[in-house]
Amino acid sequence: MKILVTGSAGFIGAALTLRLLERGDEVVGYDNLNEYYDVNLKRARLARLQAYPSFTEVRAHLEDRATLIETFAQHQPRRVVNLAAQAGVRYSLQNPHAYVDSNLVGFVNLLEACRHHGVEHLVYASTSSVYGANTRMPFSVHDNVDHPVSLYAATKKANELMAHTYSHLYGLPTTGLRFFTVYGPWGRPDMALFLFTRAILAGEPIDVFNYGQHRRDFTYIDDIVEGVVRVLDQVAAPNPDWSGDTPDSATSRAPYRLYNIGSHRPVELLRYIEVLEDCLGRKATRNLLPMQLGDVPDTYADVEALVADVGYQPATPIEEGIARFVAWYREYYRA
Repeated sequence: MKILVTGSAGFIGAALTLRLLERGDEVVGYDNLNEYYDVNLKRARLARLQAYPSFTEVRAHLEDRATLIETFAQHQPRRVVNLAAQAGVRYSLQNPHAYVDSNLVGFVNLLEACRHHGVEHLVYASTSSVYGANTRMPFSVHDNVDHPVSLYAATKKANELMAHTYSHLYGLPTTGLRFFTVYGPWGRPDMALFLFTRAILAGEPIDVFNYGQHRRDFTYIDDIVEGVVRVLDQVAAPNPDWSGDTPDSATSRAPYRLYNIGSHRPVELLRYIEVLEDCLGRKATRNLLPMQLGDVPDTYADVEALVADVGYQPATPIEEGIARFVAWYREYYRA
């Protein structure tokens, strides 16, 4: 089928697009190639996609409503995966307007385009950051998430609410995926694994926040892509047992679903660093620092609903995933 993927030059977007192209789908990739991180890396990801004749590239912002509507009118995608967003918890502390423009204005433009062009299913990226001040583990999509601790998280929670409104008012099937710390080859340079690898190979110290006592539900990119494809293929449907007296936040009477997508295996940051050191054959000099504003100490995904509904089974341990990342990094950067 024809699928529109926004953020197609991004880490998850490019990996997902490649998977869809390999299975025979037509993909329209929509990306603005912004300079939040290395544009050359984004271009290198795109180069892998451009080898497929069934890939069409559109270079534009989601905030550009006219171009977005023109893209839908011209290509008529059956399904849409929205992975375009201004990412990063820490960056949102310094540049809040970038998050409003991309994650709020851009998302409502996308919802309107899906509504008016008969899209069968919209799958969109949310984030584990929406759990904010929650401390009950593992994080469940059935829990209340009304206490975000960063503007990034607040905009993603807003996306979930906006999507529900369109599912309720217009019958647009929407599924939100709360991603948990995705890592792997072709990853984002602003993420810890990338930053640590670069610094260790250069003989520089690494900044280890919360004194390394963070626990993160690190999830390998191939497991993430497998989950996204399975969700995309199963159109969101109403929950006939939903009740307004005891409302379930993950489902609705409307065609609306929310899922966690993670490994369900939280790992302490210090252990993550140890595995990286083993793969690199070098020890890191660690600059231990307190927790940063906007961060949370732990993330841990309850993926029971995703397992039950689409058979999702994350299978990559960090030892294997980090080794694959290091092999890619050495080859790509000739390090």
